[in-house]
Amino acid sequence: MLLLQTIKNIGQDLGFSLVHQQNLVYVTCWEDPRLDRVALNLQTDDTVLVITSAGCNALEYALDEPKQIYAVDVNPKQNALLELKIAAIRELDFEHFFQLFGRGKLKQFDEIYTQKLRSHLSSISQAYWDKQGTKFFDSDRSFYFRGTTGNFALAINYYIDHIVKIRPSIDAILNAKTSQEQQEIYHCEIEQAFWQDWLYYLLNSDFVLWMLGIPLQQRQQMELYLEGSIATFIRQRCEQVFTEIPIQDNYFWRVFLKGEYRRDCCPEYLKEENFERLKSGLVDCIQVKTNTVTNFLENCQEKISRFVLLDHMDWLSRSSHEQLQQEWQAILDRASEKTRILFRSGALQVEYLDALPVVYEGKEQLLQNLLRYDTELAEQLHPQDRVQTYGSFYIADLVEA
Repeated sequence: MLLLQTIKNIGQDLGFSLVHQQNLVYVTCWEDPRLDRVALNLQTDDTVLVITSAGCNALEYALDEPKQIYAVDVNPKQNALLELKIAAIRELDFEHFFQLFGRGKLKQFDEIYTQKLRSHLSSISQAYWDKQGTKFFDSDRSFYFRGTTGNFALAINYYIDHIVKIRPSIDAILNAKTSQEQQEIYHCEIEQAFWQDWLYYLLNSDFVLWMLGIPLQQRQQMELYLEGSIATFIRQRCEQVFTEIPIQDNYFWRVFLKGEYRRDCCPEYLKEENFERLKSGLVDCIQVKTNTVTNFLENCQEKISRFVLLDHMDWLSRSSHEQLQQEWQAILDRASEKTRILFRSGALQVEYLDALPVVYEGKEQLLQNLLRYDTELAEQLHPQDRVQTYGSFYIADLVEA
């Protein structure tokens, strides 16, 4: 039985790798930066490390004018996306920039890319956009329906339009003015039609979870604390988004369901006044690095005061404790005074950090004794999260020696 389970786990890991190996995974960030900016409380002397993802949140943090932001990702395609955004901020006017990253479409992309953007990119990013740029941006299909998670969004929109045929109701709920109006539309027009039994089956499948960026280890971590299935958890979170949280500024779900942002419902970096601030020099604080968090920190000479680790530690939680230990050792070695660390989990609870052994101030000790969690602030912010895809949110301060 153990051998069969090991073979199954290896197969699931390989499947996840095959889905993601050659792909841009995230076309937009799914972590709410409005929460992050409150929790980080960035000052002008702060140096930030953030996992790049789609780069949206690194750009938003730059609006708070920290000293330096290192956007680090092991996937060069994610970094290629942020590099393209930075180049476009520097070289395009706002109207073209919004067409590119607000609408997800830009006519004559190839000409604009070649003349204005390409020279600002690294050679790896140039090679990627040389191949994919025109297909991704100069076509009838939005950029936000590309990449792994974008393809999943496209499939859900096909389901809405052609299977359950509830597009008018989806449009109505996105334009609702009050939570009460959202609740009425959801319960009367969407709930029963959308949540078909076979959809539950798909949402519980490994392949769909891979498309959502959820590998085996994260799935196992989530299932430790769920009373029902992952599909049930997804339904509960969707219902919270569409019935309890005001939809008017929820740009995360608008772009998922429409393939584009609206000018009054978009990330902060896509608002004209913030675009101009970034263009005037704020974007220059961002450095893009293709590396693991551990390797980057082990070779970094600068102290880091703010870490934004997203949910990637879930990926290491079940079978990669050595990698997790190495990463936290690197974090501690590079941490400055008054360091604050943000991370999320797909699970309702994180226990895998508690007994992690590390060396700090020359003494071996458990990580749990070095972190002071601001649970009050986290519990205040997490219910306000416009995404609601994560089970838990953590704000940890490094205990001063």
